[in-house]
Amino acid sequence: MISPDDIRAAHHRIRDHVRRTPTLRLAAETFGLGHSVSMKLEFLQVTGTFKARGAFNTLLSVPIPAAGICAASGGNHGIAAAYAAGRLGVRARIFVPEISSPAKIARIRETGAELVVGGARYADALAACEAYAAESGAHSVHAYDAWPTIAGQGTVGIEWEEDAGGLDTVLVAVGGGGLISGIARWFEKRVKVVGVEPEGSRALDAALQAGAPVDVEVNSVAADSLGARNVFGRVHETAARYVDRVVLVPDTAIVEAQRRLWLGLRAAAEPGGAAALAALIAGAYRPEPGERVGVLACGANVDLASLAALM
Repeated sequence: MISPDDIRAAHHRIRDHVRRTPTLRLAAETFGLGHSVSMKLEFLQVTGTFKARGAFNTLLSVPIPAAGICAASGGNHGIAAAYAAGRLGVRARIFVPEISSPAKIARIRETGAELVVGGARYADALAACEAYAAESGAHSVHAYDAWPTIAGQGTVGIEWEEDAGGLDTVLVAVGGGGLISGIARWFEKRVKVVGVEPEGSRALDAALQAGAPVDVEVNSVAADSLGARNVFGRVHETAARYVDRVVLVPDTAIVEAQRRLWLGLRAAAEPGGAAALAALIAGAYRPEPGERVGVLACGANVDLASLAALM
């Protein structure tokens, strides 16, 4: 398992390639909640999500073969891996499923990476990516089940702790679980880390209940970013030790969180990026009086026409 020192080293390694995203203390009335929150605006990251952190840390810390890299993604990891590869002069082939949003597919194409669209879900894209890596020798950059990825995502925790002051609890959306694993490993239970998953996509919750990674069915408005069928071993190992618990939220609360982020901050968030806030809106997580709560807003790669329809 990685250590906080590994996360600190990743932070030093990637700092010239990613943004230090801001943290705001927001009053209760900002989102119509009964309490204020410390919100880290990670949707302002390059490529629109935290995924750039793990992608750059991987490409800067492992040997890259002549065949370059490949990555499977619902969209955001693919954007980040393609962007990092382009900035570092590395060949990239990205595999995405058919459910990926047109906005995310367009952003991958803009990087100049080779794009392969196929399969119904993320798991299908991952299988195609692994087959290509075995055939070509390309380095497969996993979206979450890899220690360099987890260490890179954990750098969010360093910045949050330094910029927000004292926090009691942080709410973090979970797809494959690389982000929450890195953040939880950094905080080492100094801060309670609570995962937030859609009711229709609960791979981490299922793994923690079963005591081991298990496959789940995926059916959620946030499936293109929070749609992993299985969190795999590294995430489960880390989360079982350092994540306090996981709460589940309905799609209706995720959509409402998108709406409130727009109305309160004029922030265009994708469903997965709004899921952590949805835990407070739905009452899936209820803070104690005086509890200092942080919310991670982690993704902004949303189709603007769809967002406008919500408004």
